[in-house]
Amino acid sequence: MSYINSNIKHLRKLKGYTQAALAEKIGLKRSLVGAYEEGRAEPKITTIQRLSALFQMSIDALIDMDLQRGVDKVVDLTGKALRVLPIVVTPDEQERISVVPVRAEAGYAASFADPEYVGSLPQFSLPLDEFYPDQTSRLFQISGDSMLPIQPGSYIIASYVEDWYTVKNNKCYIVVTRDEGVVYKRLVNKIDQDTIILHSDNPIYKPYQLKPQEIAEIWEARGYISFDLPKEGEMGKFAELKDMMLGLSEKLNDFSGELQE
Repeated sequence: MSYINSNIKHLRKLKGYTQAALAEKIGLKRSLVGAYEEGRAEPKITTIQRLSALFQMSIDALIDMDLQRGVDKVVDLTGKALRVLPIVVTPDEQERISVVPVRAEAGYAASFADPEYVGSLPQFSLPLDEFYPDQTSRLFQISGDSMLPIQPGSYIIASYVEDWYTVKNNKCYIVVTRDEGVVYKRLVNKIDQDTIILHSDNPIYKPYQLKPQEIAEIWEARGYISFDLPKEGEMGKFAELKDMMLGLSEKLNDFSGELQE
């Protein structure tokens, strides 16, 4: 028995969308959304993929699970359920690496499961011994200074993580979320406690937590490409600045604690 029709209606109401708003988000006519919800029509696979991306829900869950019984309990942590991971291949079936530049982050966070969208991103191949050819990889451009000394504008080479239980503590990952967009952080895996903690290398940024339900994809960082080469003596100055900022952050935390007492 398929629950796709009732699940569309349930998830739409859960998100506070009108039928017209949902139709606009997935590129359909409002009348077609109504037909899906009333069981007068069945959505095509491309539509189901877009719904999967929009609602951060596996295709298996959309079709086979009665989400009205507890949508928050349906979280694909191990990758055993079908996750939509579109890839681009060459004519001889060699997988290409898709590039997600900063300007495309918002679009990627909304359409990461849409094959047409992923196919529109720039692609390339990377024939290096250090690269992992047996894994699906993406290149994500980062912004901001939260992970210095890796500079804003650098590109992170990352491999897809299917099983989130395998996330390694204090290793760097790309995390794709609905609200935060695409972020590059060090992670602390507390999946057993229903949370993942995100840390910045820049000590002025405080750690924060995400629930698995807020996460769409996780990619393990393998390396990075930067066109901002360090100038002479710059790394030494950065280390001094980092120590100074860390000391200032500790003093502020101590001062805050004294005020609370």
